[in-house]
Amino acid sequence: MTTDRREPATDADERTMLEGWLDYHRQTLAWKCEGLTDAQLRTAAVAPSTLSLLGLVRHMAEVERSWYRRVMAAEDAEPIYYSDEDPDGDFRLTGADTWQEAYATWQAEIEAARRIAAGFRLDEISRGRHRRTRERYNLRWVHTHMIEEYARHNGHADLIRECVDGATGD
Repeated sequence: MTTDRREPATDADERTMLEGWLDYHRQTLAWKCEGLTDAQLRTAAVAPSTLSLLGLVRHMAEVERSWYRRVMAAEDAEPIYYSDEDPDGDFRLTGADTWQEAYATWQAEIEAARRIAAGFRLDEISRGRHRRTRERYNLRWVHTHMIEEYARHNGHADLIRECVDGATGD
């Protein structure tokens, strides 16, 4: 797999710009994971942290699912990797956890997010509420938050990848 990262056009309208930057950051996380073995993807950068590239992908699958399925569409989408008893379960990996499964799950959540977002205007308020804040959000806010979430975790991914095999890059 070779990840194709493209920055959005510099003259795009607001929605195209937001969705373009969101896709760019999704592609960046995939790129940071590219070419590594499952063992390397499970490698935590710095003890005692358990933060790994595979954990980040699993986490972002959960984040996509939460904001688009649960909040925007009000779907009853149960967590995939975490629970109330283990709120950090997306980051807790076992030998049975694989890149193939995590990547497929993440991509399915991205596709669901795109499908759901296509049914909303940027200023349209979500059908569901955030499980902790109980607030509703418009799609513009959710897209902006997702860009921030990916950008922050892509910074983590940069450091983890460098620790795993020395690879660097924006």
